[in-house]
Amino acid sequence: MYRVVELLAVVSSAFYGVLLARRHHMDFVGVFCLAFVVAFGGGTLRDLFLDRHPLFWIREEYYPIIVFVIALISSVLKTVPVHLERYLSIPDALGLGLFSVVGTSAAIDYGTSWFIASLLGVVTGTFGGVMGDVICNRVPSLFRPAPLFATCSFVGSWIYILMRSVASLETFAAPVAIAVIVAFRLISIRFHLYLPHVGDEVSDLGQNDG
Repeated sequence: MYRVVELLAVVSSAFYGVLLARRHHMDFVGVFCLAFVVAFGGGTLRDLFLDRHPLFWIREEYYPIIVFVIALISSVLKTVPVHLERYLSIPDALGLGLFSVVGTSAAIDYGTSWFIASLLGVVTGTFGGVMGDVICNRVPSLFRPAPLFATCSFVGSWIYILMRSVASLETFAAPVAIAVIVAFRLISIRFHLYLPHVGDEVSDLGQNDG
């Protein structure tokens, strides 16, 4: 089950990276690099924090091959990714949900506390996208006013943790948590749900000092 969810997470995140690269008119090298970073960035950080070796995409050597093939096909069939750009939020939400649960599960299996596991779930689910935004010269949505992102991952990670701790619910923990994260993310995009943020007036602080 873990391997299936992880594989789906890689594929979903790779598609998101491909569509993001197409939006920025990158060539094949750029498409592959961005898809690679988005698919493996968060999980790599998780493995480094947990001191897990080899890294998950080195251990499962076919993961990079799958990302390479996705990037190659998207470069050959140029009209398909462009047409699908309107659906960019779907692979984004899927990757977030799948990787958040995978990261949380890996951390728990490694013996971390529940809170640390939830944080590593968020890292796994979000930081591939953060790295992708940086490469595209954008302020990552995680760090600016934007529809809920890390919050969706954090909530879903705790749902997974709590359900997994109950024997009768453990079987349903992963699918329920993934569904909640995906739905929460898509709803936040559709209805523009934001966390309270510091207003522009803060930029004036200090100008009246002295």
